[in-house]
Amino acid sequence: MIKAVIIDDEPLAVSIVKDYLRDYKDVTVLEECSNGFEGVKAITEHQPDIVFLDVQMPKINGFEMLELIDEPPHIIFTTAFDEYALKAFEANTVDYLLKPFSKERFDKAMQKWMEKKAESNENVTKELIESVAKQPEEHLRVVVKQGSNIRILPVQEIHYFEAYDDYVKIHTADNTFLKKKTMAYFEKTLYTSGFVRVHRSFIVQLSQITRIEPMGKDSHVALLKSGVRVSLSKSGYSRLREVLGL
Repeated sequence: MIKAVIIDDEPLAVSIVKDYLRDYKDVTVLEECSNGFEGVKAITEHQPDIVFLDVQMPKINGFEMLELIDEPPHIIFTTAFDEYALKAFEANTVDYLLKPFSKERFDKAMQKWMEKKAESNENVTKELIESVAKQPEEHLRVVVKQGSNIRILPVQEIHYFEAYDDYVKIHTADNTFLKKKTMAYFEKTLYTSGFVRVHRSFIVQLSQITRIEPMGKDSHVALLKSGVRVSLSKSGYSRLREVLGL
């Protein structure tokens, strides 16, 4: 039996996928989810072989949902992305169905997946998440897991980001969260949201900085409102002065 999960907030799209799957007798749809929160739970519980995932959904979008899963399953995306954004899918060899899609196009996606299903999809999916054009809401928030709970952090609540091995620590006023991302990802995603990369290990929200102090010869630190002192590299110090107009 091939286990499948459908994650889409459009009932018509769900019914079309289910109808097209009738020709695949070995595929069983274990659960239908209408948002990313339900999707994370379903994937964790069922460990499906294939997921049909909408990109644009309420609460959190499809890419944000995948970021919360340690080992993403094979994904066939269903999306209304434009042609430019779709190049990212093609470059990362992850298939997609551009709504509205025909039975013929659906069958081609299934055939492509069946030919590749023995391969690991984890790295491909992570590369896709890093490279695809961000949805507007992703510049304004960060989605994290806290135990079994999912939290949406507005970027204005984040004081700074800190590199931590293969993860990034996200520091707020009352908590610290881990996310398996790169500092380069957050630097690129939040460049218009009032954050600046001040060190290879730190990205700081400008509004949290109270002053900049020298620390030894040619070294500086930024003092945040919380009392935290963040080291500035030479290039980070120059970048910060430029941003602040100093």
